[in-house]
Amino acid sequence: MKPTTTAAISTFFESYPLKNYKKGHIFILPGELTEHAYFLLDGKVKVYDVSYRGDEIIITNRIAPSLFPISFVVNTEPTRYIYEAGSDVSIRQAPTADVRQFLDSNPKIVLDLLSNIYTTLDTVLERMVHYIASNAKSRLTYALISECKESGVKSETGAYRIDVNEKEIGSRAGLSRETVSREARALKRMKLLEVHHNFMIIPNLSELEAYLSART
Repeated sequence: MKPTTTAAISTFFESYPLKNYKKGHIFILPGELTEHAYFLLDGKVKVYDVSYRGDEIIITNRIAPSLFPISFVVNTEPTRYIYEAGSDVSIRQAPTADVRQFLDSNPKIVLDLLSNIYTTLDTVLERMVHYIASNAKSRLTYALISECKESGVKSETGAYRIDVNEKEIGSRAGLSRETVSREARALKRMKLLEVHHNFMIIPNLSELEAYLSART
């Protein structure tokens, strides 16, 4: 979102209570007609579906600052996906009717939000194309790069920390945890990846991107 849009939405939500939730808290379930819209101030919220086998398939991550679920606010259609805190989060929530009235009065903000929606859609479509045409190692590599760019924390040395485990990055790439473990071993041998209990380190993002380019 543009800084002006973020500031305007933040100002609107300031009159509503600040709430903190732990990782794993579910905000919205599929088909739910939620009575609230949420403004994410800190942390991330993952948006995902569940396959017939019970596997999570992550569609995207909402990274602070972010307003969701925009689809329901704009057209009152219930979401098809699950919105769950992907980390500890700070959020303000307001009645959907209040948010809709606010947006009705601010068409420029609506246009900016729509622009962000299309940017997210392009990213999702790019990921779909990549995953359809790639093998497991390339899919994992692409997921790691995407996670770095969306929510990674860059250190002074240039390394990125991403707060995901093997199961979570597998959900992002559409791979089982076992497959992620197997494919990650090769990346670790090449010093492109470090795997810890609840987080991963990408020592050099440019080298990981070059590795992916060489495989596609």
